[in-house]
Amino acid sequence: MKALLAESLGTFWLVFGGCGSAIFAATFPETGIGFVGVSLAFGLTVLTMAFSIGPISGCHLNPAVSLGLALCGRLSWKCLVPYWVAQIIGALLAGLALYLVASGKAGFDITQGFATNGYGNQSPGGYSQLACAITEIGLTAFFLFIILHVTTPNRESFIAAPIAIGLSLTLIHLISIPITNTSVNPARSSGVAVIAGGEAFAQLWFFWLCPLLGAVLGSFMFKLTDKPEALIGEESF
Repeated sequence: MKALLAESLGTFWLVFGGCGSAIFAATFPETGIGFVGVSLAFGLTVLTMAFSIGPISGCHLNPAVSLGLALCGRLSWKCLVPYWVAQIIGALLAGLALYLVASGKAGFDITQGFATNGYGNQSPGGYSQLACAITEIGLTAFFLFIILHVTTPNRESFIAAPIAIGLSLTLIHLISIPITNTSVNPARSSGVAVIAGGEAFAQLWFFWLCPLLGAVLGSFMFKLTDKPEALIGEESF
């Protein structure tokens, strides 16, 4: 139960911090942080939570990450659905909190920007569904690839894993905010899409399917390149 609570609180922090930076600060008059700042905010939420709750729950904060870890034997399959539920609860509570704050400003219009993801006419840059699918699947795959490698026990990278993971998520956002507004995380997408409704909710299936497919691909990439512990540090190929 502590692990599930940690996942809920961690996912709340990710959605409130990351999406909140996009809603409140990205275009704030004259001093907006822009999508570079939003990218950094998402990375910082994961980095800070990884150091905080990594030893408790593994700090997944993402159904795609949980699936990838289960596929590689890092998470028991019986824990997968409970982790997903905990992550979704945290994301939805964050989405609700963001709405309550945002609606406190006169003239707020949820249809004019609530950090939702989208493809086609809902894509920030007007990218096609295929382009958005390639982006979300590919970036999620590499995100899992990085996570699985840097969190492998007894490797030199293990102690710095939160930094590598946080920076990789920052890079992912720098690449894909103009394309899909960056999901790579079904919980992050759900937290704001359910509250926003409309087209954002109608397209939510896409931001479940693509990251989960990316997780499968990423776990396969990891298995192809993983080096047995007995060989770590040896010059063998």
